[in-house]
Amino acid sequence: MELNINKKDKIHLIGIGGIGMSGIALILKKMGYEVQGSDISKKSKNLDSLKKNRIKIFSNHKSQNIKDAKIVVISTAINKSNSEFQAALKKKLLIIRRADMLAHIISLKKNIVISGSHGKTTITSLVSTILKDANFKPTIVNGGIINSLKSNARLGDGDWSVIEADESDGSFLKFNNTIAVVSNIDHEHMDYYKNFNNLTKQFGLFLDKTPLFGKNVVCLDDPSIIKLIKKSTKQNFLTYGFNSKADFIPTNLVHKNMKIYFDLKVNLKKKFTIKNIALNLMGQHNVLNATAAIIVSITLGISAKKIKKTLENFLGVQRRLTKVYQKKNRIIFDDYAHHPTEIAAVLNACKKNFNKNKIISVFQPHRFSRVQSLYNEFTNCFVDSDLVVLCPVYAAGEKNISFDLEKFGKKIVKKSKTEVIIVKDEKNLDIFLQKNHSNKDVVIAMGAGSISQWIRSISKNLENAKNKY
Repeated sequence: MELNINKKDKIHLIGIGGIGMSGIALILKKMGYEVQGSDISKKSKNLDSLKKNRIKIFSNHKSQNIKDAKIVVISTAINKSNSEFQAALKKKLLIIRRADMLAHIISLKKNIVISGSHGKTTITSLVSTILKDANFKPTIVNGGIINSLKSNARLGDGDWSVIEADESDGSFLKFNNTIAVVSNIDHEHMDYYKNFNNLTKQFGLFLDKTPLFGKNVVCLDDPSIIKLIKKSTKQNFLTYGFNSKADFIPTNLVHKNMKIYFDLKVNLKKKFTIKNIALNLMGQHNVLNATAAIIVSITLGISAKKIKKTLENFLGVQRRLTKVYQKKNRIIFDDYAHHPTEIAAVLNACKKNFNKNKIISVFQPHRFSRVQSLYNEFTNCFVDSDLVVLCPVYAAGEKNISFDLEKFGKKIVKKSKTEVIIVKDEKNLDIFLQKNHSNKDVVIAMGAGSISQWIRSISKNLENAKNKY
């Protein structure tokens, strides 16, 4: 999509506080455009970051907010009945979707486009940090706050951009890949794709967009990806995973002190092993994420020595096992996991690192449609948890339906062989943790809704009154 935008034209972003929209806003501001936006949220880290960069934010959606705007940017999350969207239509303003604006921004760059059902935010963060440390000066747009950057977006002077591409609405097909990464393909976003076959086909189209001189970096542990490789006529794949046929295979994994150590066996024409990689993250899934990042970095000519240094000092991503409280052996983590595959991976990582501790999951299901479509998978994914604290479903804009939370909890008890208790709100959760959180407990709060604010508020109370629990 060709866009001719005058830097004097005011750009208004509806829902500017979202992780994707805030990243676009920051980059447009750095490029010299006049940027403003609106969001129904009153306070968040994304909004704080935008305000620090002197971006004007309206704390609600009203038609008068766009009176001086020439261009309006929307995401698929914006409903067509939105007052600002309707006003933009009436005024015949240029309305651009977020993915189209991002494609426009990176159109003159060589692009590393990272997708997959799980892990893409972490892979994007790892690749971005390695390239930054290697002085590539990349442009970065990520789906999470990279702790070392304290931001999810950065406009770089270099030739490369690193982009987390969202497959949820098919918008990942809008980008021109020089290097593409697909971590896995799982049953997600069926409200858009209708069935798994349609989702898989879209990932096939995404990989086919990579030119012959580019590279497709894919995980060979995923059976759907294996099928896509077999169907493709291109020979530009680099594979990784624990599969013995992969080009890059992590071996000798050791979990210790909230880190993971491994070697990486390389099965290309020139066979070699990168030894003693120390990754400042937990979990086998993050070894795979790091391996994808290593392959991209080696492809760009970055030395193994530089890559290893970055991995050892990597500060992580917000809401990916982010430690929000610790006193002796009492630890609380905040995590974005809201799909059964993600929950199982997070809990397995914690079990391997804290095998002498009691693992308590605080889970807030996200969307009624997701819980219903993956009901059995959710009931099976808590096997590494000693106790599940189950919160009410976070609707995320969906209409509330009749959902039996108690029945759901009983199914988790039966299938995951664990205890379950149900809390009705943040206050209820706070009271439960006051009475039941001991010195040997590791608490992992998981979900994509309000659970992050809940657990951070509870943790802040802990810091302010250390003798409370």
